[in-house]
This record gives sequence, C-alpha cells and structure tokens, in this order.
Amino acid sequence: MTAGSLGSCTEPLDRTYDLAMLDLDGVVYIGPEAVPGAPEHVAAARTEGMRVAFITNNASRPPSAVAEHLRGLGVEAGADDVVTSAQAAARVLIDRLGEGGRVVVLGGDGLADAIAEVGLEQVGVEEDGAAVVTGYGPDVLWGQIMRGAVRIKEGLWWVASNTDQTFPTSFGVAPGHGVLVETLRRFSGVDPVVAGKPSRPLLDETRRRCGGERPLMVGDRLDTDIEGAHTAGVDSLLVMTGVTGLAELVAAPPELRPTYVSADLGGLHAAHPAPEVSDDGVTLGGWTAHVDDGELVVDGAGEVDDWWRVVAAAAWRHLDTHGEPVAVGAVAAPE
Repeated sequence: MTAGSLGSCTEPLDRTYDLAMLDLDGVVYIGPEAVPGAPEHVAAARTEGMRVAFITNNASRPPSAVAEHLRGLGVEAGADDVVTSAQAAARVLIDRLGEGGRVVVLGGDGLADAIAEVGLEQVGVEEDGAAVVTGYGPDVLWGQIMRGAVRIKEGLWWVASNTDQTFPTSFGVAPGHGVLVETLRRFSGVDPVVAGKPSRPLLDETRRRCGGERPLMVGDRLDTDIEGAHTAGVDSLLVMTGVTGLAELVAAPPELRPTYVSADLGGLHAAHPAPEVSDDGVTLGGWTAHVDDGELVVDGAGEVDDWWRVVAAAAWRHLDTHGEPVAVGAVAAPE
C-alpha cells in the first residue's frame, strides 16, 4: 500500500488475516439492533479459521455484559472474545505499578472489574494511591471528580480509558468520557495516558489476549478505528455501516485512510483488488470515477464495494494533488 492509496488483497480477507478486531457500534450493531448481516458475516469469518475479537472504547460494561448483548443479537460471543478500553487501561497500570498497586478508580463497573482482574487494588479518591484511572461512569459523583482533578494537578499519575467525545444512549447521542478528559486536562494542565483507540494499548491488549500474527482492525470511525490501526501498525477495513459517510471518506487525510473499504462486514469474505488509475480516472469492476472541476463523477455499474473503492481512490488522489476534498453532492452510493 503506497501512501494515500488503498491496499489490495488477492485472497479474501478472512483467509489472509488471522484475527479480526471488530469495533462494535456501527460495525456489529447500531444501538439495540444488529447491523443487517453482521451475525452471519462473523460466523462465516470464523468458519474460514479467522479469530474474531470484539473491541470497544466503552469502559463502563464488563466483557461478560458485552458478550451477553452480542448473543442476544445472534452473534456468538463469550467474555474472552471481548476486549475493552478498561482492560487496556488496567494493563497500562499493572505494567507500571505491579500487582497490588493502589489505584483511584473514577468510572463504572467495567473499569473497577478490570482493575481487580489484573491484581490492582482500588482505593478511594481521598486515600493514598499511585495512580488514578478514569472512564465513562454515569454514577460517578461530581465531588469525586473534583477531588480527583485536584490530585491529578498535584501530580497523581493519570490513565484515561478513552477520549471519545460522544456516547450513544437510548435517549440520543450524549457527552462521552472525552468531555470529562478535556475538563480535567484544562484544569490540571496534565495530559493522561490514553488506553482506548486511537491510542494503541487497546489493540495491543487485544493481540495479547486473542493472539494473531496478522490482525485486521475493522471499524466505522476514521478518527478512532482507522487512526488507531495506523498507530498500532496494522491493516484496517472501513465499513460504511456507521458514522463515516461519503463526505468524511473523501476528505480523509492519509493518517485516517483505511487499507480496505467495503459496504459492510461482507468485505471480510472478498478479495480487494486495487483500482486502476489513469489520466482518465479510476476504474474497477465496471465503475469509473473522476473529478471534473472539483466535482466527483462516477459512471458505470457493478458491485457496491467496487464503487466505494473507485470513489476513495479518485477522491484521495484529488485531495493529495489539490489540497481540498472533492464535492460529492451529485453522487450517491448504489443500494
């Protein structure tokens, strides 16, 4: 894969890579419902011998609760198949503090469980501790946050589970843990060690727990999933079932570009040929994309995944040459 371009793979991804690290919301499920076809695609990848891990920046729920949710959607999953940013944060802490290290925990049950699992000791915010770890926790009291902020400013080592700015809830998209991180950072002047995507501890912890010589990160967000893959030095597949749309894809700078792109998790079972690039445009599988006076133009017919590939290749070529994204108001992805 050259800088700024899509990669290519002559064999299906689930035969080329031995571990799929699947983001959850927008990839496997959207809110309370499974992404159409996701349970079947996960099962098919496993049939080909691919190990599947479900990874999430959400530090509030323990892996057993995440696995139960997945099974309720028809996705076979056990607690050992789930890796959370809470577990990644616990690994960061145990590596520095050692077993028995005393940690102030400001977060939900998932974070507390992860701390206990590795042999760290949870202490109160006013007690003597070697570090503080923070994560999304709707029941954490403001008084505890205030005391924690003062202790961070005074020098207590700080690990944050993630910096997600938003969090999906039953009542809409709400402020995520990243909002609290920004508040604590502004007050204390301290940058935390971050465990979740796009930082690499979560992907490293997933490989440690699940194995895999050739892992593939699969996600729907450019600024967490795909950037995290770049940070960890692994290949990535972007699926278009979540928050990333056409406008975000064509405007992606090199550090946010996936190795592969597909409409959904069905992309795991397919080869990913590279589009052919010429002076006339970008061509693949019956589609041709080019840019005319700053507007993206796509002609032809074929598979939807090939449409996304020619669009990405043509748009990134234009962005890298001209420094501005193409206009996409006149095109729409095929159904």
